[in-house]
Amino acid sequence: MTPIWPHVEPHRARNYKGLWNPLPEIINNKGHGIIRTTRDLLKRNRFYNHIPALLARERMPTNIWTSYFKFCVERNPWDKTLSHYHMVNHRAGGRISFDDYIAKGNFCFNFPLYTDSYGNVLVDKVIKYESLMDELGVVFQELGIPFEGSLGVRAKSEYRKDRRPYTSNDKLLKRRLRRKSKCTGMCFDISA
Repeated sequence: MTPIWPHVEPHRARNYKGLWNPLPEIINNKGHGIIRTTRDLLKRNRFYNHIPALLARERMPTNIWTSYFKFCVERNPWDKTLSHYHMVNHRAGGRISFDDYIAKGNFCFNFPLYTDSYGNVLVDKVIKYESLMDELGVVFQELGIPFEGSLGVRAKSEYRKDRRPYTSNDKLLKRRLRRKSKCTGMCFDISA
C-alpha cells in the first residue's frame, strides 16, 4: 500500500495518498499527535510505512477496516533490541557501547503499532518473525495470494554481523521485554 524504500520490484505504492476527516483521530487521541495528524493531512499522507493500526483504523471507513484481513509481523523483542542497537551503533560510526544503549532506554518495541492504549491487539493476526515464511504461507493461502515461500528481501540485514546473544543481567531491559510480551500474548525467550 505504501512506498517501500529502497524500491523493490514489482511493488507499486497505491492508495496511500488522500484526504480524510481528521476530527475523529484528534478527538480519540485527546489532542495528542495533532501536529502529526495536521502535517499528514496537509501532505495528504493518509497512510505511511509502519503506521499504527489505531491510526489506520481511524483514517479508513469502518466497513473497510472490519472487512479487510489485517496482520503484522512481530520479532522477538530481545533479538530486535540487539539488532536495533547494531543499526544505531553503525549509524553512529561504532561509538556506542551496548551498555550505553541500554542505559538510554530507547528500546525498539513494536507492540504500540498494533495495539490500542489498553494493550488490545487491533489486527487479526500477529505473525512471529522467527517463523515468518511458514506463517506468511498460511496467511497468503487463506487470502488466495500466490506465495513461493520466500520474499527475496533481507531488509537491514547488513547492520548486525555478530549473531551471538548478548549475555547481560540488565533487569530493566528484561522487565520491559517481559511486560511487552505479556501485553501481546506472544511468548518469546528473553532469558538471554
